[in-house]
Order: sequence, then structure tokens, then C-alpha cells
Amino acid sequence: MKFKATPYHFDLIRDNERLSAFFQAISEYDGNNELAYDLGCGSGILSYFLSSKFKEIISIEIDSSASRCAEENLASFDNIDVINSNVLDYKFDKKADLIVCEMMDTALIDEEQVPVLNHAKKFLKPTGKIIPQGVINSAELVNMEREYVHWDENAKYEVFSDMMIYSEFDFSDDIDPNFEVELSFKAIKDGIVNGLKITTFTKLNDNVICGPTPMLNPALLIPFDAKSLKSNEYITVKLKYIMGNGIESIETKVI
Repeated sequence: MKFKATPYHFDLIRDNERLSAFFQAISEYDGNNELAYDLGCGSGILSYFLSSKFKEIISIEIDSSASRCAEENLASFDNIDVINSNVLDYKFDKKADLIVCEMMDTALIDEEQVPVLNHAKKFLKPTGKIIPQGVINSAELVNMEREYVHWDENAKYEVFSDMMIYSEFDFSDDIDPNFEVELSFKAIKDGIVNGLKITTFTKLNDNVICGPTPMLNPALLIPFDAKSLKSNEYITVKLKYIMGNGIESIETKVI
């Protein structure tokens, strides 16, 4: 099936690793199959995957251009209703068996996954499930070339510590979007460090962990004031951000 998509959503569809992970998770869904919500449905590709498993799918997309693409792509499916709306404004009147929500971004900072799911979970049945289930966030100490927050695509940096898992979130829980942590790293070599590399792994279900991929949580590089370290020396960095409020909310401080 050929999909009409905006340029951004076309890139999402071309990310085969991301798409395969969501296809596998949806294929392995084994709960009740009355109603699924696809929140932030984009071009409708995940709704298409859901179409053979659910009697009804409500697909919500805030972007009008993407919503029009989804309507055209899914016009032949009588069990899918595409709605152009902000999820936070939509008047839910049914409880779902499954919520699919792919408003993902590294550490959940730059997209609205957390505020949207905190709201939409009220309309999930007690036995209902969420795809993806959650995320695992990790951090590494780096020397980075650029002095601003950016994704690691085509970026130059050098790693100075082992990877540390610093948070895990299950989307079935209510999540406080205000996040703050102190991270203590041991340098693995001599040099100057001036940033963190944040990597997010997406847990689709109990069997599938994905990422990062080009269009699913690419690693994020975050600067802090430079410090010279010797091998085996420790440094502690305070990391603070608001999930859903964008990379502008990120703060770092060496302590």
C-alpha cells in the first residue's frame, strides 16, 4: 500500500527499524480488540497496522496537512475514523483497549508524549495497554564540538565515560514532567569534558526494545561548562528539563 505523507512523515515511514518495531508490537498485541486510539497518527501508517486487529480505531492528528493525508490513505477502512484535533482538546467519550502514541523524542523532552498520555490514560480501560510501554534513558560524558543542544546526526564528539541508565518510565504510570537528577560519572581517560550524550531506548512491549533510530529518539548532545578530568576522576552534573516543553527547558550544571 502506498502512503501519501508530509515530508516529515515520509521520513518517518522510511525509517524501517522504527516502523518494523511498531509493526511487531501491534502484531503481538493480544488484548481485547473493540477500540484503539492512535494519538498523533501522522500519515496513518500505525492505524493501518491496527486496522486488522480492532473493530474501531480513532486516529487523532493535530497537523491539518498530515490529517488530510491520513484521511486519504485510510479512506477505504470503515473501522477507522481520522480526526483533525489536538488530543488535549478532543472530547473522548469511549474507553479504549489500546492506546498507540508515538509522540516520541529523546528523553521525552521535545514532544508531548508525557502530557498527552497523562491526559489520555483516563480513557483507557483498566485492562487496557499502551504502545509503546515506556522508555529507558541513559547518559554518557562527552567532549562535544558544538556549544549548544543538538542531535548527534553528523555531530563530532568523544565519549569519556561508560553509559549510565539514569531513568526509566512506564507509560501506564502518571509521570511528573518536571525532571531533575544528579549524575555522577567516572572518566575513562584524560581530557576535557563539556557535555552529556543522552540516549533513549523505547520499550514497545515486553519483547521489543528499539532505538535510537534516525526518526525515533536520536541521541541528544547537551553542553555544560567545560572541565578538565584525569582518568578515574569523578564529576557530578545536575540535569534538569521539563518533558513536553522542548529542548529550551534543558538546564545543566557541574556540581
